[in-house]
Amino acid sequence: MAEARPVPPAGPRLPGRLTAELISRSPQYMSCLKQYEIDLRGNKIAAIENLGATQNQFDSIDLSDNAIVRLDGFPKLLRLKQLILNNNRVGRIARGLDEHIPNLDTLILTNNRISNLQDIDPLATLKKLEHLSLHGNPVVTKPNYRLYVVSKLPRLKILDFKKVKQKERDAAKAAFSSEEAQASHASKTFEPDEDLAAAQQQAGVREGSAEAAEAGAGAQGEGEAAAAAPSTGPTQDQMVAIKAAIANAQTLEEIQRLEEALKTGHLPSEIKLAGGRASAMEVDGGAEGGAEAAAGANGDKPEGMEVG
Repeated sequence: MAEARPVPPAGPRLPGRLTAELISRSPQYMSCLKQYEIDLRGNKIAAIENLGATQNQFDSIDLSDNAIVRLDGFPKLLRLKQLILNNNRVGRIARGLDEHIPNLDTLILTNNRISNLQDIDPLATLKKLEHLSLHGNPVVTKPNYRLYVVSKLPRLKILDFKKVKQKERDAAKAAFSSEEAQASHASKTFEPDEDLAAAQQQAGVREGSAEAAEAGAGAQGEGEAAAAAPSTGPTQDQMVAIKAAIANAQTLEEIQRLEEALKTGHLPSEIKLAGGRASAMEVDGGAEGGAEAAAGANGDKPEGMEVG
């Protein structure tokens, strides 16, 4: 016979957040399953946090009748075997739960908001999970729901308070024996933490490719406009001047600009070569030097000069 649950101690339960104070004030007792349990029901908790304050002392944690939307936020709780989250708003299950609650064998998610078959996949890493309830979730209406869950969780013994029979295991193995079969039944979902980083990385690659293509087109246009001019790298004097400027730079932006100049040989206007000689590769003097070179090539005489 189950033992009566003790009356919660006097004082506010601080609804809204799962705090260390709330944990210390909540009822703790030995359940009918001989498990040491903490009752955190009905506190309007929106996120699982601060469970390190339990000091890994509980076999079972009851978080029913709250407002939790995501199953994550666990510290390493090696003792935890049962997790109860009836009547919450759980719609996502985080990956990597096995790193924090590896000995969990019972997970009750009755009346939550899990809607896609693929949302169940992260539970596959919980190697000791034997009892699972998703009753009252939209996902239970999906075709082949039980077979999919059994295929992902082969050690499961009880699903939605019904024993998993051997014929279900055989049918699940036949229906979902390949990755293609699983993909055809699992709706694609977006994981805010994991998939966002991958999406951003992919977007960055596309953006970088577009910028590279644009830069390549610009370089091609410049090359056609100055096809007659031979391409040269920085001279030894230019390299010495730029490296000296880098050594004296005060900001990261200045260093980056000078390193780019070192690659291209285009000297910033504030850098002059020894002896005050202006180079045709300098940014400010490049246009003037180019004009003189063009005039000389055409046989024109610049003002103040004689043609030999």
